[in-house]
This record gives sequence, structure tokens and C-alpha cells, in this order.
Amino acid sequence: MAKQTTKFICNGCGAEYVRWQGKCDQCGQWETLVETIVTKQDKGLTSRTRVAGTTSVPQSLASINTEKVARIKTGIGELDSVLGGGIVPGSLVLLGGDPGIGKSTLLLQAVAGIAKANPEKELLYVSGEESAQQIKLRADRLAIGSKTIHILPEQDLDTIIATIEQQKPLVVIVDSVQTTVSAEIASGAGSIAQVKHVTESLMQIAKSTHTPIILIGHVTKDGGIAGPKTLEHLVDAVLYLEGDRYQSFRVLRGIKNRFGKTSEVGIFEMIGEGMSEVKNPSQVFLEERLANTSGAAITSIIEGNRPFLVEIQALASRSYFGYPKRTASGIDLNRLNLLIAVIEKRAALDLGQFDVYLNVVGGIKIRDQGTDLAAALAIISASKNKPISATTAIFGELGLSGEVRSVPHLEVRIAEAIKLGFTTLILPRQKQGSTIKKDTNIKVIEVRSLKEAMDAVL
Repeated sequence: MAKQTTKFICNGCGAEYVRWQGKCDQCGQWETLVETIVTKQDKGLTSRTRVAGTTSVPQSLASINTEKVARIKTGIGELDSVLGGGIVPGSLVLLGGDPGIGKSTLLLQAVAGIAKANPEKELLYVSGEESAQQIKLRADRLAIGSKTIHILPEQDLDTIIATIEQQKPLVVIVDSVQTTVSAEIASGAGSIAQVKHVTESLMQIAKSTHTPIILIGHVTKDGGIAGPKTLEHLVDAVLYLEGDRYQSFRVLRGIKNRFGKTSEVGIFEMIGEGMSEVKNPSQVFLEERLANTSGAAITSIIEGNRPFLVEIQALASRSYFGYPKRTASGIDLNRLNLLIAVIEKRAALDLGQFDVYLNVVGGIKIRDQGTDLAAALAIISASKNKPISATTAIFGELGLSGEVRSVPHLEVRIAEAIKLGFTTLILPRQKQGSTIKKDTNIKVIEVRSLKEAMDAVL
């Protein structure tokens, strides 16, 4: 007979309490405890319970063989790269992103790629949000028609697990974890207790059957994955699909990966036929730029281990109000204000009479401080209405004293710029014994301060 118990679960961290209190002792947040009714079934022998008296035999680390673990390729190179080379059997992967960003489209294309490479294997796409007809309409738009892809429009956790155990698919997609519910939890779909219980149950079935399961997760208004923070700790890999839904480019970022490097990224472009891989992001971001235009500077960012050349655009228009306006797109506004203060103090340039606008082309969000010098020179170029040469690439971090500091991975940034035809490089002054190779056909200008860089470029 089922028994019901009441718990109070924190919305912030998932901590459980037997009675309500105003503040969560684990995460320190106030008014986050929610009363949840948990239904416990009588203990019985099921496919997911351990048989009494059985024990696990420990193995020595040296005796464990990993050569037989073959990753499952999705046929999408950017996705496989972020996952560390493909999907590991028995892994649990969580994919998050804003609504309409392309999560379902990307995974449906991935399932199609897996089906093409494994025509004898079945794949399961579970949807708790859309009907089978809606998914078929998307598949028709993406030109996907594999007979080995099975659609299961279901929200009940027990039905999903029973289907996985019966069909034994090669890969399972669950769209989404917030819409899946279990009869053992009395709260509604998407609650803290439901999300945690569903994830734990799917993790057990993934490990016991060696079936990789990819979960799609909703995000909150703050941009984090909805549900307790323990959700990200339970899964093996956490991926975020980022980008402006009104722009075409998307960035797939690996936040956590137990089977590969973290902070790896993949670049996609959303087109009518789905998500298209961007093999050379630098060339795509720069192909429509205008030459000899003031306020434009080329620099490089590092995403994971990959360098991307991006264009930073600045516009300085005369302000007719007492308080000049500062607007930034793709870069932190506080960083823009800091750069303007350094320019005014160290370069003796009065920007108080200008409204300053800064934009990173392509909808890319910059977190790399190695782009400071390029952004500062773009602002100076816009205010003086003097263009920076179209064949010049600029790298360097800018300090409050106006000094230009070195940036990490400078060698790969330089190599990417040279590959795309840039002949003049503005770099921080290197220490003696630097290993940077200087091509005789490339003009390298090493600067120590913002004033030196401004004189060299303008």
C-alpha cells in the first residue's frame, strides 16, 4: 500500500527538510522551501530493485578495459566535438537553452544522423510537449524520414522506462525533463521533487542498460536550467545552446563533461532546413564587413580551444543632452564604461560629448578580456572618424593604467589571423625569449600602452 509523506524542498538547491523554515541552511536563500507530498510504494521486486543478498565485486583500476567503449557519432561534427568525440553509451546528457533557440531541432537532426550510421538500430524520441504529428511536421521540414526513429508522445515516467527496457533503443531523447512526471511524487510536473526524481530514475536506467539518454531542460528567466542545482550534478554532461533567437548564429557550449574537455564550443547557423554547422566561423563573421570604415576593429576570442576572429564596431555620435549615452551589445556594459574611462584618462580623449555604442557583429557575446585593446581602438577610431586598416588584427588586454597586457593563446590567435589574410598585427610587447614565430611577410607591431597602439593604428 502506498504511503504519503510531506517534505519541504528548497527551490534553489533541492535541500530537503522535515518542517518549514524561512531560510534554507544549504544555499542561504529565503522563502524558497516548498511543501511537497511524496508517495512511497511498498518495496517489491522490480526490474530496478536490487535482489536481496547480491553483491558487487570491486575491480582494480588497471584491470578495467575501456577499449571496447565506442562513442556513438551523431554525424554533426560540431556536436560530436563538444561531447568529446560522440555520445558515450550509458551517459546522461542535459541540453538547456532559451525557448525557440533550436534544441529540439538540433537533437532531431542528431537522431537522424545516428539512424543513418546505424540503420539496424532503433532510436527513441520521447516528447512530453508535442504530439507525434507535430514532430513529424518538423521532421518533414528537415527532410528526415528514417523508419528506425520511433516517436513516443508520453509524460509518464513509468511508461517511458518500460518502453526503454522493452525496445532497447540505441539512443533516447527526452523532451523535456520538466514535463515528465512520476506517480510516486504527488506534486505537479516541473516541480523540484518531480525533476529530481525523474532525473535520478532516468540515470539509473541509463547506467543499467548502457543506453545514452539526452534530456532537454527548460531555463529560468535568469538563464539557468530550471529545477534544483543538483540536476546538473546528476548528469554526465551539461550543454547550453546560446544565441539571440532573432539572429541566425547559435553557440553550443559544454559546461560540464565527464568524458571530455569542458568549455568546448560548436557554432551553428539556423536556416530553413535546420541547424547548419559553421566550419569556419571567422570567415563567416567577417565576410560582410566594409573596408575603410571608421569604428571597426578585428580581434580574436578563444572559445574552448578554438580561436574565432570577430569584428567589433563602435559608433560615436555627438550627444545633445547633458548625460551621454552608453550602449553595448555582445559585451558587458560595465566593461564598456571602464574602457571609456581609460581612454579619457590615458589617451587624453574627451568622450563626454559623444554617445558611444559598441556592438559585436554576429550576435556573439564576448567574455574574453583579450579584446579590450581592439574595442578601445574601435571607439577611438569612431570618435576621430579615422578608419583602421582592413588588414590589421588587434590583440591585447587593457589595464587601468593604460598598459597593454599579454593575452592567453596568443600563438593560435595569430595563426588564425594570418590564415585569413591579415598582414598587420598589433600585439602586446613580448618578453625576451618569446616563442611567437614572426613571418617575414607579416608586419608585427608590439605596443606597451594604449597611446602607442593609437599612434600605430591611426
